[in-house]
Amino acid sequence: MAGFGDRVIERTRALGHPLCVGLDPYLDRIPSLFRRGPMQPQHPDTAQAIEEFCCRVIDLIAPDVAVVKPQVSLFERLGWRGWQSLERVIRYARAAGLLVLLDAKRGDIAETATAYAQAYLSGDSSCGVDAITVNPYLGPESLAPFMIEAERAARGVVVLVRNSNLDSSIYQSVSTAAGPFFAVVAASLAKWQDRLAGEMTGWSSLGVTVAATHSEDTERIRRALPHALFLVLGYGAQGASACEAVHGFRRGPAGLEGGIVSSSRPILFPTTFSDVGAGNWEKEVRGALVRTTDELGAAVA
Repeated sequence: MAGFGDRVIERTRALGHPLCVGLDPYLDRIPSLFRRGPMQPQHPDTAQAIEEFCCRVIDLIAPDVAVVKPQVSLFERLGWRGWQSLERVIRYARAAGLLVLLDAKRGDIAETATAYAQAYLSGDSSCGVDAITVNPYLGPESLAPFMIEAERAARGVVVLVRNSNLDSSIYQSVSTAAGPFFAVVAASLAKWQDRLAGEMTGWSSLGVTVAATHSEDTERIRRALPHALFLVLGYGAQGASACEAVHGFRRGPAGLEGGIVSSSRPILFPTTFSDVGAGNWEKEVRGALVRTTDELGAAVA
């Protein structure tokens, strides 16, 4: 089985754009045609409502997108029903031909980290995904179980390195003797970049987050990790343009490549949507998707 990096790059080359759609089912934004009952987290109908919403989004985007990124917390807050819905949404997305990057930001040590890695990356997991986001704050050894499981199962790991929220700089840009902290984290991942290198494209199944709003930092991370996949944050809703989003990409056989660009709310909840009828919502979602893919496609051409 091809590694996650190879699969991402081959799919984005074929599509001509690097869009990754976040599946963020905020309860107060779910369109009325999917809402059931009071839409409170512990109400038994709420999980079914967001499952139907996410699966319909998948139906609308699957032919034109490489990766979806479910946000675990928005399922987790619904209790055990939310976990069941998450598992079903993951299976539905993968059956539709999408790669699933689980936005879970896990991070722990020793046996606990191994358990997390096996829960999401092993081939026999009931909640198995193609890749997962992880937090490196506990140090390199906290990442090793995820990397080992990814190597074994041809999956991917995306490490938080540089993020787009404003106060991330308080930690990530703090000065150290070896440079800003985010650069120290990036440099520590070089061996895993090489171990997870793809045989077909050369791109690694190691991914790192970068911020489209901090292009100089992105370039520094690219120099440290020339073959790592970038999960680009900050595009669109946070103000970065498509050209800024692909700043750290490199020229490949079909255009600029080297990662995926995340967008969620502008596609799931278009500002032009009037919440009148299913056809209207589907039309607006498709319209937002086309506008985004066209913009990103032009940026990587």
